[in-house]
Amino acid sequence: MDFMVALPTIVRAMAMGAVPILLAALGEVFSERAGLVNIGLEGIMAVGAFVAFAVGKAAGNLWLGLLVGMLAGVAINMIYAFCAITLCSDQTVTSMAVNILAPAIALFGYNLFVGSNSENATGAQMASIAIPGLSDIPIIGNGLFNQSALAYITFLLVPLVAFFFKRCRFGLSFRSVGENPQAAETLGINVIAVKYLACALCGALAAAGGAFLTICYTPIYTDGIVAGRGFIALATVIFGRWSAVGVMLASLLFGFFDGLNVALQASFQSAPVMFFKMIPYIFTIVALVFFGSRHGGPKACGKPYFRESR
Repeated sequence: MDFMVALPTIVRAMAMGAVPILLAALGEVFSERAGLVNIGLEGIMAVGAFVAFAVGKAAGNLWLGLLVGMLAGVAINMIYAFCAITLCSDQTVTSMAVNILAPAIALFGYNLFVGSNSENATGAQMASIAIPGLSDIPIIGNGLFNQSALAYITFLLVPLVAFFFKRCRFGLSFRSVGENPQAAETLGINVIAVKYLACALCGALAAAGGAFLTICYTPIYTDGIVAGRGFIALATVIFGRWSAVGVMLASLLFGFFDGLNVALQASFQSAPVMFFKMIPYIFTIVALVFFGSRHGGPKACGKPYFRESR
């Protein structure tokens, strides 16, 4: 494989592959900063992917599909929120249940939506917008600066999220809930409300990541379309040290290996496809082995909060 010839393809695939992971990872940053470990991103993304696809197809408006898909993600994540926050159940077990329930709901809805009408199996796709001048940069221009509006919005979210957590007073209060909720409560912060807000933001952003797959990446929905990206997003949060900029860089790195997978498939067509598809997941495992245990994240992350324990 001539790497320089394949580089434009890799760059474009990297950018597109990073967007759904980045959206889900930013949602998880909000969740974990509030002390909630949510491994149900995979299921939330599946629901967002289907609802955005179905509503966008039925209404003829992809932005409406995206909005409704995000609302569906919030609704699904409220199941996790009620169990983990109000009932103080085990967060890992509860979010794993979401991973089982949500894709099944999405598949059932898809079967009802398509039924015997094969025309409903293919939806619309959001058009790419080329940024004048930047899109003409050799090798990287078309890949990075000829993307959908949702991709641009995603990367613009990164500085906003970073500013929120580092400079905004409410963002600092948000972080205190994930570090020491008892101390935050004594300062007048409504810990329960912050945790529910974090779940709503996590559900919306993860669902938007799933929606990207069906309204920007490909105009169809299939069972398993998320393909482990929710779990990669979890690894991205750890690899990116729970910061928006770190998560973005980690998402682009994971996206690069996804793009490399695409380029290798095109160059070595006689080789087994699944061999190349393993590359992003192998890198995920390697990243967790070398970087996952060096930083524990927010101190109260994963621990149930009992108001009576103050």
